[in-house]
Amino acid sequence: MELAHHQSRRSFIGRTGGLATACAVMAGLPGGAAKAQPAAARPASAKPAADAGKRIPTEQHYLLSNVRLEEGFVYDGDIVTGTRSGLHTLEIKAGKIAAIHAAGATLPAGVPNYEANGELALPAMRDMHIHLDKTFYGRAWQAPLPRQGKTILDMIAREEKLIPQLLPDSQEHAEQLIALLQSKGTTVARSHCNIDPVSGLKSLEHLKRALENHRDDFSCEIVAFPQHGLLLSKVDTLMREAMGLGVAYVGGLDPTNVDGAMEKSLDAMFQIALDTGKGVDIHLHETSPAGVAAILYMIATVEKNPALRGKVTISHGFALATMSPGALDEAATRMAAQGITIASTVPLGASTMPLPQLSAKGVFVMTGTDSVTDHWSPFGRADMLEKANLYAQLYRGSDEFRLSRSLAIATGGVLPLTDKGELAWPKAGDAADFTLVPASCSAEAVARLPERSATFHRGRMVFGGVGAA
Repeated sequence: MELAHHQSRRSFIGRTGGLATACAVMAGLPGGAAKAQPAAARPASAKPAADAGKRIPTEQHYLLSNVRLEEGFVYDGDIVTGTRSGLHTLEIKAGKIAAIHAAGATLPAGVPNYEANGELALPAMRDMHIHLDKTFYGRAWQAPLPRQGKTILDMIAREEKLIPQLLPDSQEHAEQLIALLQSKGTTVARSHCNIDPVSGLKSLEHLKRALENHRDDFSCEIVAFPQHGLLLSKVDTLMREAMGLGVAYVGGLDPTNVDGAMEKSLDAMFQIALDTGKGVDIHLHETSPAGVAAILYMIATVEKNPALRGKVTISHGFALATMSPGALDEAATRMAAQGITIASTVPLGASTMPLPQLSAKGVFVMTGTDSVTDHWSPFGRADMLEKANLYAQLYRGSDEFRLSRSLAIATGGVLPLTDKGELAWPKAGDAADFTLVPASCSAEAVARLPERSATFHRGRMVFGGVGAA
């Protein structure tokens, strides 16, 4: 989970002209009666009949007409001033986009046809750092206890008392979070799941049941996360058991601040990955020189072990923001060469993460929610489009071109147009994974954060509704 080393969100956004975003972040947080499922989190199957005229495609083969797709940039000289778009019909079959028909084209006969009403299709969002297994979401409102003066070990002690209260119905609340993600256009995620002495493998068991219930409408990788310290809580055996239960990544946590032995902790984490053929995704919050040392040690470890290449993610990685430009360039170059990924929540704070610099060196940067609402943070909204908006604000991406490029952090790098304005997505044969929004182009969607009207995963509508053609 992300530690509170950042300054006030309100003061920071106020200084950068983004108070509207702060209000959006703080509005609409879950509350009300215990176990109440917020309206925005209803999955498609639970959409009320009050949405007059809305339909939910159930066929394997259908048409979706009047979908707005981006077609190219508008230029004034070499400056992008706008985005051209047009209406098309998507032919969806067996979970893929079988064909894209231009406006006025003759459509296949006898195929059910639905209406997108001119709304823009965006690639499906990807939340690549979330904790589905422990949340207050769907429960009565509860703000976290004060963090001032509390260490990571203090927070772990709090969690040890809290987990037994959350565990009995953690599956139910994980499924509510999945519905929330779908309502925001997200159908792909990576969830960290506690492996600790308090819950044992129970949190994992409950999360796997939740994901099994959504195997047709939501894709999720699991990270076995030793939240209470890999060495500190002596969970090496449990972690290895988890690897045999469908877990894709070995997790880790602050090897110096929590485990008190950087090299020993990282070696233990990497050894589990090497022994089981899994990837690594470590929470690294440390901003002291120990954080930099941990990053460099991990890079060197991957360089020495080709089996880890392309399989390591550093989540948060706040120490990167403390490095000198030269040291950062060198580290980023080595990270890119080894396929080491950064998962960032695009945090607000006194030290801004160097995400554009990392991307420029070839490091793949992705984003995620982290906490939606729990004992660590009450602010998460599970909205990756909002993360793209925040990225644009933080890195001065207010023009058409940069706004459109900011979308990449929310979609795993998938963009409708290339940097040169050429069509990149969607194309025939692509998975039918997308979301519909009332916007004219990606830039507008990133800047204005429209509500998602419908979300599709492998051709299946998982949230919202469309019209009858």
